[in-house]
Amino acid sequence: MKARSLKGAFFYNNILIMKITIQGEKGSFHEVAARQYFNYDTIDIVPCSTFDLTINTLLEGNADFAVMAIENARSGSILYNYTLIRESGMKILGEHNLRIIQNLMALPGQTIYDIKEIRTHPIAIAQCMTFLNQHPGITLIESDDTAGSARFISENKLKGVAAIAPAHAAEIYGLDILASGIETYKQNYTRFLVVGNENKGNKKGNKVSICFSTGHKPGSLAAVLVKLAELQINLSKIQSVPRLNGEWEYMFYLDLELNKNTNSDVIRRVLENKTSNLEILGVYFKGDMFYES
Repeated sequence: MKARSLKGAFFYNNILIMKITIQGEKGSFHEVAARQYFNYDTIDIVPCSTFDLTINTLLEGNADFAVMAIENARSGSILYNYTLIRESGMKILGEHNLRIIQNLMALPGQTIYDIKEIRTHPIAIAQCMTFLNQHPGITLIESDDTAGSARFISENKLKGVAAIAPAHAAEIYGLDILASGIETYKQNYTRFLVVGNENKGNKKGNKVSICFSTGHKPGSLAAVLVKLAELQINLSKIQSVPRLNGEWEYMFYLDLELNKNTNSDVIRRVLENKTSNLEILGVYFKGDMFYES
């Protein structure tokens, strides 16, 4: 059960329209994830240059939902986004796992041998180093966004310059794909979260995200994990983030896969006496994974 169960959409000429805010330009992996999750060609993408602006756009009511990357199978977690979501008061309403396929693209009529410079996000560079090492004469330039790099090349008619970006960006900005699937690891997935007001979400789900802190004494975190194990709850992820209070204390962020006998109320009741600052960040349905070789 995905977006069709979420509230907040509206109809225009009998067509369902939702505003989805993302970090990055149109054509980015964030847009691809949003369109795959909501299954609507009629969603209106609201691009933002930073994750802070993405959340603020949602808080100001200029979007129905936000789609935010939270972790990549190769690059790890985006720790800052955990804090952003918690402090915003918004809730996690869903998740989507996107297979990341990187493509080299440039203005039409060129080959890879014409390329002197490649512009893209630093994470995209890191994900494609096996391919890039085969072309040591090309200068690599880091940018803020994969799709933004494609747009920059298109708008400025830059020959000899290529971008690494999703195939969707090549379609939008009129570029040719010179090499497709250039990422080193083919099981390269990014997990995206759908974020919005709690009243727009589901009351049920098979996954819950929580956060809490524990006391500075041996076994504090272990006691929490033991309680979760006793409930036969699968811990699919645990992440610690500094609280930035000068005391070297940490917030723990956990993703829990629920069985049919537990829900977020049970988790809260069992853990409230063993933790502090306990918060349910969202109840939602686990995203599908489609592995490719």
